[in-house]
Amino acid sequence: MSGSISRSVSLMSPEDGGGLAAGLPPNTPSKTASNDPSPLQLFVQAKKKINEIFREIGEYVDDSEKFLDSVPENIIPQETIKKAKDFKGKVAGITEVLERDHMKVAFFGRTSNGKSTAINSLLGEKILPTGIGHTTSCFLQVEGSKAHEAYLTVEDSEEHLKLSCLTQLGNALCEQKLESNAQVRIHWPVEKCRLLGEEVVIIDSPGIDVDVDLDDWIDKHCLDSDVFVLVSNAESTIMLTEKKFFHKVSEKLSNPNLFIIHNRWDCSAGEECQAQVRKQHTERAIDFLSKELGICTKEEAESRIFFISAKEALQTRLQEVKGLKPNISTEDYFTRYLEFQEFEKQLEYCLSSTAVKTKFAAHTARGKDIISSSGRMMLDIQDLSYSNKQGEENAKKELMDRLDFTERQLEMMTYEMKDKICAIVEDVEYKVAKALSDEIRRLSVLVDEFNEPFHPDPLVVNVYKSKLNQHIESGVGSNLKSRLSSDLSQNMEVQQKEMMDRMTALLPPEKQTVSRNILPRREAFEVLYHLNCENLCSDFQEDLSFRFSLGFGALMKRLMSSTQVKRRGPPGSPYASTSIPRNNLPPLTPDSPTFESFIPPQDDWSVLSKVAIASISSQGTMGGLILGGLLFKTVGWRVLAFTGMVYGIVYSYERLTWTNQAKMRLFKRQYVDHAARKLRLIVDMTSANCSHQVQQELSSTFARLCHLVDESTADMKEELKQIDRTIKELEEVCSRSKVLRNEASFLANNLDVFQRSYLDSI
Repeated sequence: MSGSISRSVSLMSPEDGGGLAAGLPPNTPSKTASNDPSPLQLFVQAKKKINEIFREIGEYVDDSEKFLDSVPENIIPQETIKKAKDFKGKVAGITEVLERDHMKVAFFGRTSNGKSTAINSLLGEKILPTGIGHTTSCFLQVEGSKAHEAYLTVEDSEEHLKLSCLTQLGNALCEQKLESNAQVRIHWPVEKCRLLGEEVVIIDSPGIDVDVDLDDWIDKHCLDSDVFVLVSNAESTIMLTEKKFFHKVSEKLSNPNLFIIHNRWDCSAGEECQAQVRKQHTERAIDFLSKELGICTKEEAESRIFFISAKEALQTRLQEVKGLKPNISTEDYFTRYLEFQEFEKQLEYCLSSTAVKTKFAAHTARGKDIISSSGRMMLDIQDLSYSNKQGEENAKKELMDRLDFTERQLEMMTYEMKDKICAIVEDVEYKVAKALSDEIRRLSVLVDEFNEPFHPDPLVVNVYKSKLNQHIESGVGSNLKSRLSSDLSQNMEVQQKEMMDRMTALLPPEKQTVSRNILPRREAFEVLYHLNCENLCSDFQEDLSFRFSLGFGALMKRLMSSTQVKRRGPPGSPYASTSIPRNNLPPLTPDSPTFESFIPPQDDWSVLSKVAIASISSQGTMGGLILGGLLFKTVGWRVLAFTGMVYGIVYSYERLTWTNQAKMRLFKRQYVDHAARKLRLIVDMTSANCSHQVQQELSSTFARLCHLVDESTADMKEELKQIDRTIKELEEVCSRSKVLRNEASFLANNLDVFQRSYLDSI
């Protein structure tokens, strides 16, 4: 220390405009110090830089929280969102603390050791009250203010008090003083004091020998201090009270930065034992710092011990502000002032470097942890969103393939089912026509089964016909059902089952059960045969009048019918072709044979036929006489008489047997002939109606199945749209999380640069 002082003294020679002999104020060193960058600027720059970084971190975590709120819940859990909100709160808290952070130096010592004077000399202003005895009654905190006028505030109050109130609140000599552990904040304009303008806060304390509750002092005012200054009286030595206090400080704080200044060293001026006393004080202070407290090494302890005169330094600073020379004639004054300047320089350097580490190191580490966790979070979200995106794209490809397969299968099956339905309809039409034709052929049997009582009365006959129509319709319908329903129903069930099996295979599993329930709830499909015999036979007119079977009309009818049979010839004969309709014959030409050429020769006719024809062509009695005469001449009167007798007997028999039963049989024969003709007319229509029912049933079933498949394809198309939207969202999430991860890396790099620039370099 003496070497550094001697070097400083040698720089100030009379040739440089200063020196002790001239009695000039040491302006040159102070000016040189003011031109050099202050060590306190390190803290100011570091605070500005870390505040900028944490503002960016605050914006980043705010953007991250908004981004996480917009991310679908299936991508990130709620714990991640909660963690991001916690990050936001932590960053806000750190930012708030950083805005308030400043370098804090606390002065402690016994009563009247010159703590307030030392602080005033550092500030270059007489701010704190000074005097002999116990002057400072409570803790006085001096901090910079952007206001143009100084003011005071007390604990738990924002009221601005005048600076003149300090003599009452903080002066132990006043009756209305505060408690010793209370605090008064002095807000001093920063333009008046360089030190306060560089984020420095100075604490003045009452004498540590006036209050026994030292733990309360330490907990309330010392835990956030960066540097402690023990102001000792150079006329004595470091007392046990002072040692006890800093032992307690060392217990609560890890390696506190402690400077020891021996004030009032001007009292040793001119003393012969000055060097021995200085050496004694220095050795005891080194032992206290390095051995008792163990907060530094001996070499470091030597640089933290100073011998000054705070009163002389304050007078010099006050005179410098006025531009006057200090009125100090004490021997070695300038040496003490230089040592005060050295103390000031070392204090600023230690205060700045310590404050940077104590204030910003922990925040930097927490910021790194937040950014690192957030970056890992964004990386996890990016990986998860990318993985989900890949899964959605695979699902989209599979869904598109399934949709294309379903549509192609549906189109193919539509053509197949149309062909099958057409084939089934034709088969049903053929079977119904064949069965109905069979029923028409056996219509007489069905009519004979009708046993309702018969009476020729017209009213009774009408009722009889109505019931007979119902019987025929019911009988033919039931017979058709018994012959066709089982076969048709089984065929329908087989076809419907095949439709359902093939179409159900195109549906997703959750809809396959639904497809089983689309058919009507009935045992089997039934074809309805609508014969409507009532209307069909409404034009039937019975003829119940008696007609002798051997009458001329009956005989001629039989004769004509047999003649027609002969004309047709036996099956396979050349004349069988005459049954072909006239409109199917080739057109007649002059060279072609006439229709008469197909008629057999007249010689083939029997004599009886000739007689019959002659009798038909005759008119009235004359015709009968001619016929009788011909017969008489031909066969004789005996044969004619016998024939007449037999003819009469037969006539009498038939006349006697012409009862209601005979009339009923005749009615039924006439009805069968009429109904058969009418039913033959509707065979094609009935078969077409039944086939239409089958076609409608199968088409309806197939249409409902197609509707389910169409719904399934529509769902798949909508699902494809949803997958596209999800893929787009995941792409945005992936891109945004990548950007935020890069921002996290950038902010982490900024913190690393800050640490290397301001923390590791110290």
